[in-house]
Amino acid sequence: MKRISHLVLASAVLSAAIVTPAFAADDNVIRLGNLKFAHYGAVSYIKELNTKCGIKVEEHMFAKGPDVMQAILAGELDVGATASEAAISGRANGAPIYIVAGFAKGGARLVARPDGGIKSIKDLKGKKVGVTRGGIHEVLLAAELAQAGLSMSDQPGKDVQVIYLAFADLNQALMGKNLDAIMQSEPQSSQAINKGFGMEVMKPYDTPIGMPVRTLVMSEKFYKEKRPLAAKFMTCFVQATKLFIDNKAAGEKYVRESMFKNQITADDFNDAIENSPFTYDITAAHIQTTTDVMFKTGTGKMKNPPVATDWVKTDLLDQAKKTLSITQSTK
Repeated sequence: MKRISHLVLASAVLSAAIVTPAFAADDNVIRLGNLKFAHYGAVSYIKELNTKCGIKVEEHMFAKGPDVMQAILAGELDVGATASEAAISGRANGAPIYIVAGFAKGGARLVARPDGGIKSIKDLKGKKVGVTRGGIHEVLLAAELAQAGLSMSDQPGKDVQVIYLAFADLNQALMGKNLDAIMQSEPQSSQAINKGFGMEVMKPYDTPIGMPVRTLVMSEKFYKEKRPLAAKFMTCFVQATKLFIDNKAAGEKYVRESMFKNQITADDFNDAIENSPFTYDITAAHIQTTTDVMFKTGTGKMKNPPVATDWVKTDLLDQAKKTLSITQSTK
């Protein structure tokens, strides 16, 4: 009987381990989802300020924004950094999240092969263009093509054939001449240009969206039920962002050495941040415009687009900026 009891207990422990979420919740830990891009550096730096801010942050890296949304839906994250498209699509599909701040602007570039004769968006007709599915870059590409009167599809027959690849694979495909152009993030687009296998066609900021603002999102549960902890996190975010804005050298050192392990050069970093400056700010109007463009172009496949004023909540950000005596806006 004793042996059987031990077997039952062992089985119960194993079962509990199996159903435990990948990132277990802890009352004193803030679970942060992030992406490995240069302009996500200040968000990543929050964990370096743990002691100073009186919080404990566990950072989990993801390949793309929609993966962050899935982790929030699964209850595995409290806060996530992602492009606005992923946040909007997530909210439209039931993700219980609020946008609480912006953290970077821009961060996109249309890059073409130097020998491809592509000088403008209209020159993409008949070409193969790479982009990552489900990101703001896809939204910007669709908006730019629609503005130029061009159609797109991942199947032959439209003006532009879109090839969906991960961010990490886009540069390789362009360098191998498997694509004519890519809509790429930073610092990868700067790397393509600096290494000579890509040339800038445009920064896609002339649509109604303008420069897209990357979004910091919180789960509704964390925002509502752990307000003191959420407020501390937001203050820490503002501190990290202020450091990166005021001290470019500190930002460069952290992004190049800690995030990218010296795999990007100083020129790559400087060019990347010039095209994706850090910020704190975001507005419901900007998110609403982005939502409207997504709905019009069919990106995100939303049946019921969310109304921005219902879920853009900047009160914690405003409080943190006031506490730190930050009055200027980076919008």
